[in-house]
Amino acid sequence: MTYTELVQKIRDYTEVDANVFTSTIVNGFILDAEWRIQRDVDSDNNRAYATASIIAGQQYVSTPLLTDQTLIIRECQILSGGEYYQVEYRDTGFINEYNNTQAQGLPKYFSYWDEQTLIVAPTPDINYTMQLNYTLKPAGLSASNSTTYLSQQFPSGLLYACLVEAYGFLKGPADMIQFYEQKYQSALQGFSIEQMGRRRRDEFQEGSPQIQKQG
Repeated sequence: MTYTELVQKIRDYTEVDANVFTSTIVNGFILDAEWRIQRDVDSDNNRAYATASIIAGQQYVSTPLLTDQTLIIRECQILSGGEYYQVEYRDTGFINEYNNTQAQGLPKYFSYWDEQTLIVAPTPDINYTMQLNYTLKPAGLSASNSTTYLSQQFPSGLLYACLVEAYGFLKGPADMIQFYEQKYQSALQGFSIEQMGRRRRDEFQEGSPQIQKQG
């Protein structure tokens, strides 16, 4: 389903023309629907991987990926001696207390410091490479981006989520909002099962993506 097709379906299903459902208003429905789906299911299109440099003696790690498009860091790993080590999340209070001991070594914990910075503990004793596995908000459907993963792989759910937004905007009949909410939830259940099934097959065959050892 393309952007143009979705916009037309929203207007057709609600029987509201472009004079009321302008492009600006419909784009708002689509954006809200996409955000809702992103929060409701961990789909394949919002998984990404990046690396960051950990500098010896520095607790802070610069991570340019932490933007408004990054929803959450799912996992951190450190590459050392050809092996991957898991770095666990802790709050900043725990990290600061740990670092007050002046201990140095392979970082075991991380936390968010600010929009583009993580803090690790213990303070790294040497330089390391960190792999960040994170969830992002991909580019949404728009006039300049005619198709997306969701519009192609989950078109019915995207439409139903938009119709819930549209009828809410119209302050339409409660039964219509409920009807499309139920349709959305039903479609979402199937989509979630599909995503989990695909991921199990892929990770069983290939494992989680990891950075390549240099040298």
